[in-house]
Amino acid sequence: MRITHKPFSLRIYLLIVVTVSWPFQIAYLLWAETPFMRYALSSLPMIMVTVGTYIAGRYIFRDGFSKSGWSWGKSKHYLAVFSIAIFVWVVPTILELVLGMRTIPRGVVISDILGNFLLRFIGTLIPAFGEEFGWRGYMLPHLVKQYSLRTALLLHSLIWWAWHLPVLIGMGITEKLTDNVGISIAIMLAVSLIPSMMHAIVFAYIWTVTQSLAVVTVYHAAFDEIRDAIASSIGFGSLVEIWQMLTLAILGGLLLWKGNWKQLTARKI
Repeated sequence: MRITHKPFSLRIYLLIVVTVSWPFQIAYLLWAETPFMRYALSSLPMIMVTVGTYIAGRYIFRDGFSKSGWSWGKSKHYLAVFSIAIFVWVVPTILELVLGMRTIPRGVVISDILGNFLLRFIGTLIPAFGEEFGWRGYMLPHLVKQYSLRTALLLHSLIWWAWHLPVLIGMGITEKLTDNVGISIAIMLAVSLIPSMMHAIVFAYIWTVTQSLAVVTVYHAAFDEIRDAIASSIGFGSLVEIWQMLTLAILGGLLLWKGNWKQLTARKI
């Protein structure tokens, strides 16, 4: 029997993904009090993006996932994505230490930081795949078929940022950037918008060039866990924060403007 495809609807897709994933983001804000609960409730929303995507692609639109990027990529690709993550987080951290803006806390050793990173990195691979499979492997190619290239890339980037809204709003509340909660939330959303959107462009470019969910998943896990390993051991200050936002904004902007996206536009779903 021939399987008929239903035209892709962004609204239906997002409704499914948000419905199955946002409850876990909200639960993270309410109940993530222990290390295990923080890990579980931060990982589950990412995994649920894949669950929602599978429901949409398998049972609603019935268009499958054969073109999502089922290859391992090349060794040079993994070296490149680790280099990006290191440049974003490790380089400015070293600068802060050299400039005397931060000191290594007593008792913290490099081997502990590396061990912490490795454990976190392995634990994040599955959740990171959850997001990459949905946003880059499935949604983005559909958007490219419906919109111009840059419109599709920017729309996908805006959606990726907006999907994090529960966490961003929670950060605006807990970090108390001002005495006014509403203003703190507005600042958090405004400051995060451009760097987050441009970072999504970086994710999209890595996936497009490597044709590999594995490579972009490794980048996602490396980026998150290099950040978290440093934050939980040495910590970082304003230089690191500014560095990472500027780096992602500039890199994403350059890729959006001058990147070679031919493999994405030529991809057939």
